[in-house]
Amino acid sequence: MKNRAINFYVITGGPGVGKTALLNELSSCGFLTVQEDARRIIKEQIQIDGNGLPWRNKEIYGHLMLNASLKAYRDVKSKQREQIIFFDRGILDTFCYFEMENIPISKEMKEIAFKNPYNKKVFILPPWREIYETDNERKQTWEEAEFTFNKMTEIYLKYNYDVIEVPKQSIENRWKFILDNLNLK
Repeated sequence: MKNRAINFYVITGGPGVGKTALLNELSSCGFLTVQEDARRIIKEQIQIDGNGLPWRNKEIYGHLMLNASLKAYRDVKSKQREQIIFFDRGILDTFCYFEMENIPISKEMKEIAFKNPYNKKVFILPPWREIYETDNERKQTWEEAEFTFNKMTEIYLKYNYDVIEVPKQSIENRWKFILDNLNLK
């Protein structure tokens, strides 16, 4: 990918692996973070009795996620920020969802991914049974969480990112691992 956003880092992984807690910790350490929109979208769709829910219309839900990810990316980029920014999921996470649900990824969608790149280093959190929980917005089974992790790794590698697995450790050790990989001690 050309013109990578050098300071835009993706933290990804399947559901319930500690992404949000890790990003909250990075934020409390002074880093800029961009939260994912999946939960917000689900809550909004439930509130309006909309069809853009993964258990109602997976394609509509996927496009809502893609549009939200692209908007978040462009909003941050438009501010011409120099500092490091961590994203809770990236645009390619939506591609993972599309592939898992056998929804075609259009040529236009692929162009979006190429025109809106992140840093080559992508941090992925593996499935961790001890912390995995379901709730009103997270309904995936443990098996689906494992499958998502594998598919997410495959997608990012397919788009020429370096996928770095973050160890199953305390939040503090996880953010230190990420900062060590960025040479930010």
